[in-house]
Amino acid sequence: MNKNDIIKLKITSMTAQGSGVGKSEDGIVVFVPFSAIGDMLEVRILKVKKTYAYGKIEKIIAPSDNRIENDCPAFGKCGGCAYRHIDYNSEKEIKYQRVKDAVERIGGLTNIKINEVVGNDRLNRYRNKAQLPCRNTENGIEFGFYANHSHRIISCGDCLLQPESFNKVMEISREFMNDTAQTAYDEKTGKGRLRHLYIRYAKKTNELMVCYVVNGNGLKREDELIKALRDNLPNLKSVIFNSNRENTNVVLGAKNRTAYGKDYIEDILCGKKFKISPLSFYQVNRDQAEKLYTIARNYADLKGNEVLLDLYCGTGTIGLSMADKCKKLIGVEIIEDAVKDAYKNAELNGINNAEFICGDAKFAAKKLKDDGTNPDVIIVDPPRKGLDSDLINTIAEMNPDRVVYVSCDSETLARDLKLFTENNYSVKEITPVDLFSRTPHIENVCMLKKHS
Repeated sequence: MNKNDIIKLKITSMTAQGSGVGKSEDGIVVFVPFSAIGDMLEVRILKVKKTYAYGKIEKIIAPSDNRIENDCPAFGKCGGCAYRHIDYNSEKEIKYQRVKDAVERIGGLTNIKINEVVGNDRLNRYRNKAQLPCRNTENGIEFGFYANHSHRIISCGDCLLQPESFNKVMEISREFMNDTAQTAYDEKTGKGRLRHLYIRYAKKTNELMVCYVVNGNGLKREDELIKALRDNLPNLKSVIFNSNRENTNVVLGAKNRTAYGKDYIEDILCGKKFKISPLSFYQVNRDQAEKLYTIARNYADLKGNEVLLDLYCGTGTIGLSMADKCKKLIGVEIIEDAVKDAYKNAELNGINNAEFICGDAKFAAKKLKDDGTNPDVIIVDPPRKGLDSDLINTIAEMNPDRVVYVSCDSETLARDLKLFTENNYSVKEITPVDLFSRTPHIENVCMLKKHS
C-alpha cells in the first residue's frame, strides 16, 4: 500500500476519536474520518505506517443504513462534530461500545454492568459556552473554530451546537472591530488586539455574559460596543474584558475587568443556584449535567449522617447538589477563584455544612487522611488525564464505603478502575451520559464499593 492509492474498503467499527475503521484486502487497518459503520467506500490513502494507514473518502459506493444528510457547512472542517452524518441511535451505540471496549481492554474488567447511554433530548443548541478565536482577513475580522489538531481558524457563522444569540454577539463584535479598525491577535507576531470572544449563557435564568480576551487591557471605544450589545441583547447581564498578554495557548488570562453589569451570571442546576464567572468550571450542557448529577447522587446513596469528600470540585456543583443529604461536605479544588466561587455558591443556597480547600487533590487528600478525616463517600471528577495512582492509593487508605467516579475520558477511567479493583474496591455499575452530542466525547458515572 502506498500514498495516493485508491482502495475499496468496508467500514466495520469506529475509533474513540470518531474515525471509521476498515481492513484492506491485504489486512492493513485503515482509518477514515467521517465514515459510518456499514459504508462501502473508495478511499484514497493519505499516510501509510507499518500496520495501519490513514485515508479519506473519495466515493461512497454504498452508504451505511445509519447515514443521514449532514446539516452543517463547517462539518469536516472545524474540529468540533464527528457524527453529524449518522443518526443519533447509531451515535449512542458507538459511544456505548467505546466505554465497553475501554473497560474490557484497558481495565481488564469483564461482566461489569454498563447501562445504556443516557441520551440528549436536544441535539442542537445545547452548549452554554463558546470560546471563539478570531483572525484577520481581507474583509476584516472573522470568528470561527480551530480545525482539528491545528490553530487554523475555520469561519462559522452559525454553529448548530450553540444558542442562536451567540451568532448575534459574533455579528455585533465583528462589525464593531471592523468599523473601529481594530485587529485580531496574531500568534506568530504577538501583535493585534482581540484574541478570543468568550460567551457564557445560563439557560434556566436566561442570563448572558460576553467576555473579550484581549492582548492588553481593553479595546478602543468600548462604550460603543457595550451599547450595541445592550441594544440588541435584552438578556445581557455582564460584559467583561480579560487581559491575556502571554505567548500561550491558554485562552483566558488571570485578570478580569467588568465593564458592564455583574462579574458573574447565575444559573440553576439541580434546584441550586450557581454563580458563573469567566474562570468558573460549569458543565456546558446544563440539562444533561442535571441528569449526570442525579445519577451521581443516587450512586452516592447518602442517608444524612455521612462525611462527603468532593475531589476536583470546581465551583462546588456536584457536592453542593448533595449537601442536603450529608452531615458534612468537604470540597477540594486547585483553582483559587473556583474555591471562592464554591463558598459563594454555598452561601447563595444557604448551605452551612460545606468546607472548601484550595489545593492539589493528591496532596490535599493525603493531608486530610493524615489529619484523621475518614469520609464515608468520595466523589472524584478529574480532568481528562484521570487520577494519579498515589491519589487512588490515598483514597483506598481513607477507606470510604463508596466512591463515585465522574469521568470525561473512558480510557483513563478504565485504567483507574483497574487500580481501584487492586485496592479492594469493586465496580458496581457504569452509566454513560451523552453531554456532547455529535462529538466523540462521552461522560461516565461509575459507582465503586469497598469490599466488606
